[in-house]
Amino acid sequence: MMANKVSFMMQRWSRKKTHFPLLVILLLAFIVFTVLHNERTILQIHEGEDHVHHHREASVTYVKPNRLNPSQDVLDRFSKCNSTRGYSGRRIARVDRSPSSGQRRMASEKCDVFSGEWVFDNASYPLYNEPDCPYMSDQLACHKHGRSDLGYQYRRWQPHNCNLKRWNVTEMWEKLRGKRLMFVGDSLNRGQWISMVCLLQAVIPPNKRTMSPNAPLTIFRAEEYNATVEFLWAPLLAESNSDDPVNHRLDERIIRPDSVLKHASQWEHADILVFNSYLWWRQGPVKLLWSAEDNGVCEELDGLGAMELAMGTWADWVASKVDPLKKRVFFVTMSPTHFWSREWEPGSEGNCFGQKTPIDLESYWGSGSDLPTMRMVDKVLSQLSSKVSVINITQLSEYRKDGHPSIYRKFWETLRPEQLSNPASYSDCIHWCLPGVPDVWNELLFHFL
Repeated sequence: MMANKVSFMMQRWSRKKTHFPLLVILLLAFIVFTVLHNERTILQIHEGEDHVHHHREASVTYVKPNRLNPSQDVLDRFSKCNSTRGYSGRRIARVDRSPSSGQRRMASEKCDVFSGEWVFDNASYPLYNEPDCPYMSDQLACHKHGRSDLGYQYRRWQPHNCNLKRWNVTEMWEKLRGKRLMFVGDSLNRGQWISMVCLLQAVIPPNKRTMSPNAPLTIFRAEEYNATVEFLWAPLLAESNSDDPVNHRLDERIIRPDSVLKHASQWEHADILVFNSYLWWRQGPVKLLWSAEDNGVCEELDGLGAMELAMGTWADWVASKVDPLKKRVFFVTMSPTHFWSREWEPGSEGNCFGQKTPIDLESYWGSGSDLPTMRMVDKVLSQLSSKVSVINITQLSEYRKDGHPSIYRKFWETLRPEQLSNPASYSDCIHWCLPGVPDVWNELLFHFL
């Protein structure tokens, strides 16, 4: 009986040994099939991704900027879009994609003059007195319009590891002799222009200086130096329906993203150009009317995207037209705003009104400056290499919450008593009192000239 049982078990084991290699072979075959199938699937996915990538690249249209179209209408404040559609993805093609020789000028080789602190200096500052400048703007004349604390006028910018070149009006005029210095941009750049005129005008006899009437291009002329200091209103750099320096408050902002030729016809003969652009791109979507569009059909794009197109078109002009040995070009970075005191004083609910001292927190950064915009601008400027010098005013101006007009200004008309009593709603925390922060921007310009 036992012998039969053992014999039966041996037969079963023998059958198992016979089937085992077959199971292994089937398992190995299944694994090989699965791996091959997965590799094929992965390959198809990558091929699909490559196809989508190439399709997306193929769908992008590169537009050659700054091309004359004699038949196109010039944009003005009466221009309208016949219809609006979404952004098509068109981009600006650079004429010269290769970088210029040399390195982009950003700071002194010995020291970063943009890194420092504000120090109180009532011995050397202000560099001029507000009532002594006949070209002062009522929008920036804060003391004239009721501001009694004058500490904002006595601040000097002190770099950490070196000294900023001190302002010298005679030396500056010699640098400008026989030349045109032109500021191009928005009202913040106009404030820097007014600052420069106030810094320069005192040493020119009244009968030897003239100022043209307010216009898109306004010119201060010094006869004995055969020099001009000019301001061109071009808040978006590209041609736009907001190019009237007075009547530019419009419901619909339209630009030609591929053309700066209208403005370039004014600025191309200047010897020293100082550009800025930022604030106007933060006011909602922008309508794009491409030069090749004949039917008034606009595309809509967010401010940052539209600014990148306009900056690319501007950069194309610089790359193709500027010889650094004959023309100096500067770009001034964004000027910050100070609308929310809780950003530098947690728990408070004010704005720039009543602020009397700078922020002393090193590397302070508020919501009035936008890092994505700065990165985009830096990317565009880096392609221009030595053709553009960058004046980085953003961080140093971030500290100056005390430097804005708030309610102490006149804009078209003097603020009414009920407006003066409501600084939360009517404070100007965008522009800057003069004398003040823009004077330091011009000291930086002088430093690099």
